[in-house]
Amino acid sequence: MFETERLIIKKLEPEDLPWLIELRVPDAVNRYMGGPAMQNAEALTKRLPFYLECHEKFGFGFSTMTLRSTGEMIGTSGLQPLEESGEIEVGYNLAEKYWRQGFGFECAYAWLKYGFETAGLERIVAVCHPDNVGSWRIMEKCGMTYERTDDHYGMDCLFYAITRDQFLKPAHDDVSIRLG
Repeated sequence: MFETERLIIKKLEPEDLPWLIELRVPDAVNRYMGGPAMQNAEALTKRLPFYLECHEKFGFGFSTMTLRSTGEMIGTSGLQPLEESGEIEVGYNLAEKYWRQGFGFECAYAWLKYGFETAGLERIVAVCHPDNVGSWRIMEKCGMTYERTDDHYGMDCLFYAITRDQFLKPAHDDVSIRLG
């Protein structure tokens, strides 16, 4: 799909399911991903078709993140419809050993850029559990604004959003993407 300075972002494929399950098994990673209903192999197996259908329907969806330097898959990120509202949501998750290294911001900002500049979206939202401080800080660093707290994925979540006009005045335009 595209590359950033340090990441290769590619469409999630059916053969990625075992890796996806392994990525989300550790409690530190899965406790905030999709709520209680998405914290097991069976649920992820049922969810995979949704991820794949998003790519077919919209031209974007949840994707793998691979380090350009080593080829190691380190997480997932992407744009997809938020189930409750249908608004397009940016999401990201990383294996714990890659936290606090700027990858979350790099992928989230790149997806916002892709969504607004390539996919022609007008507004993108993001949600996270209030205790997931790293995630909502990434949203704020990307220029997203807190709007409310709502129920999403079966849990209370902070709800952030950004419009195309807000994004076109970026504070961090040093994140570049190369479409592939």
